[in-house]
Amino acid sequence: MGELSHVGETGDVRMVNVGDKPMSRRRAVARAIMAAKRTSELIPLCHPLPLSLVEVSLEVGDASVEITGVAETTAQTGVEMEALTAVSVAALTVYDMAKAIDSGMSVTDVVLVEKTKEPL
Repeated sequence: MGELSHVGETGDVRMVNVGDKPMSRRRAVARAIMAAKRTSELIPLCHPLPLSLVEVSLEVGDASVEITGVAETTAQTGVEMEALTAVSVAALTVYDMAKAIDSGMSVTDVVLVEKTKEPL
């Protein structure tokens, strides 16, 4: 099993130095979605929302990481895209940090679990 490429000897987290790697043509194909406060910049036609709360939590299992995201606002439109964007970017972050250990892992089941609306 490999080592985490984003974690240094002292436990510091950093971007991997790729300066010594040779140049090559690269391509990636992924299936799923694209962080909460930036949703309107990432997804066309999403309204910018004043977020009052964003929480992202990770539950690490033996062979999986379950990510839950909560986003809240007081606005005229829903906040589900912000919650979905938060968990999607978190999943991609986990993937990026752990790919040196498990290059066969996948990001799956990005789903909206709950959506509520309460009149003021």
